[in-house]
Amino acid sequence: MSFTGPSVGSGGRTARRLVEFGRTYVVRPKGKHQATVVWLHGLGDNGSSWSQLLETLPLPNIKWICPTAPTQPITVFGGFPSTAWFDVGDLSEDAPDDLEGLDASAAHVANLLSTEPADIKLGVGGFSMGAATALYSASCFTQGKYGNGNPYPAQLSAVVGLSGWLPCSKTLANKIQGVDEAVRRAASLPILLCHGKADDVVLYKFGEKSSRSLSSCGFQDVTFKSYNGLGHYTIPEEMDEFCTWLTSKLTLEGASS
Repeated sequence: MSFTGPSVGSGGRTARRLVEFGRTYVVRPKGKHQATVVWLHGLGDNGSSWSQLLETLPLPNIKWICPTAPTQPITVFGGFPSTAWFDVGDLSEDAPDDLEGLDASAAHVANLLSTEPADIKLGVGGFSMGAATALYSASCFTQGKYGNGNPYPAQLSAVVGLSGWLPCSKTLANKIQGVDEAVRRAASLPILLCHGKADDVVLYKFGEKSSRSLSSCGFQDVTFKSYNGLGHYTIPEEMDEFCTWLTSKLTLEGASS
């Protein structure tokens, strides 16, 4: 699934947008610092709300970095400004992706991770539009470059997408296949996708299709969890499985440390 974006028009080029990211909230590890995860909120939200939830999770070895997206005019809101990682328009399989916005947000994530110590495992995750940005970051890491061709610097060890979708899914396979390093990275990068079957904002079928697309592109460690009756929000069962998955994939010492 894709969303429309102003940067991909019939002419292929538009004036470069200047975006200013909002405040970043940090949840420091309560135990030994073993991993740092950038967590990305959904459309219209901010980093504060998720930082409060993440602080309650039994993951004492993770440092959470929760940035706030830029406030920018959003097509789906008729141009009304909102916090968003990239522009979104109508829900359509064939709508072009806002590559410039996606690249800018993926670069912001990589920059937030750039000052972490070398022995710390790095991850990115998010909810809804934040999940889409996290999965786009995964594709940049796999290819070793952003959509604009600039090198992608972060070394990711885990990616999580809750109630989201995979941007640029139609072109991803062609960018990975035949490139040995990209194939290797795709095969070994753990990805967790969770989606509610009653989601009426980002439909369940889009989450399911994103999982299939990743697998067909050579991502061999994709876990897809579905939840009956769950809408466009999170529940404790989902958070429990999220914690278990992260502890396993990042080989954390666990809640007892």
